[in-house]
Amino acid sequence: MHTILIPADDDKFQTPLERTWKALFSSVRYAKAFSGSVCLRHAILVPLGYETALFKGLTEKIICQGASAHDLWQNPDDQKTARLSEFGEMIRAAFDFPVSRHRAEKPFSGHNVLFVRREDYLAHPRHAGKVESRLSNEQEVFDSLQTWVSNHLECKVNLINGLFAHMPMKEQVRAIQDASVIIGAHGAGLTHIVSATPKTIILEIISSYFRRPHFQLIAEWKGLEYHAINLDGSYAQPSVVIDRFSRIMKSLGC
Repeated sequence: MHTILIPADDDKFQTPLERTWKALFSSVRYAKAFSGSVCLRHAILVPLGYETALFKGLTEKIICQGASAHDLWQNPDDQKTARLSEFGEMIRAAFDFPVSRHRAEKPFSGHNVLFVRREDYLAHPRHAGKVESRLSNEQEVFDSLQTWVSNHLECKVNLINGLFAHMPMKEQVRAIQDASVIIGAHGAGLTHIVSATPKTIILEIISSYFRRPHFQLIAEWKGLEYHAINLDGSYAQPSVVIDRFSRIMKSLGC
């Protein structure tokens, strides 16, 4: 039995996130519900974001390759880990999706290409209240991808507009696990790639203002193919994105 303890200021947690806690853990209790001292048999204290291994990757070489549990069972390798893949399987199972040892059976006969959108958000206090765009021409990039798809109907590509801010958590996980290719600007939405199925390809578009190794490391720890487009600023030349995307689709037989 696993219990998650939520701090007293739980009002900041929106309903979709609360549903996620309840899906992942057998019970949820709020800290404000305790009237006195509490002794915990087991506790995991989460460090501040900039003290995690993901952020340490800025200055330290983190060598940790990943693979699926099934692949490591068939081909043992003490230089690889399946922990993150197993966590992704746990998330998919928590939302009642079948956990396939290989790529899940897709509902679409071609390729689902998920474009993870990042809308304007409430700026973090460290930004002095200023909203800083991770991809200033996000709509233009999406439109260019849509044009490519329209001009390559033989590839049977289904481009999905991943407006995660307006999707229930279960639908977000479904979109991730059904995708052959996931494209997005550096941002929290890409954290969902922990639930991606084997052989999913990741294309991250990275603003020079937010150059962090987070999602490259997650992809490596899951054994996923990862590509990045590093921007000079926050504007992505659509032609550059399309060129990289075309090469990825060619590798998939398109």
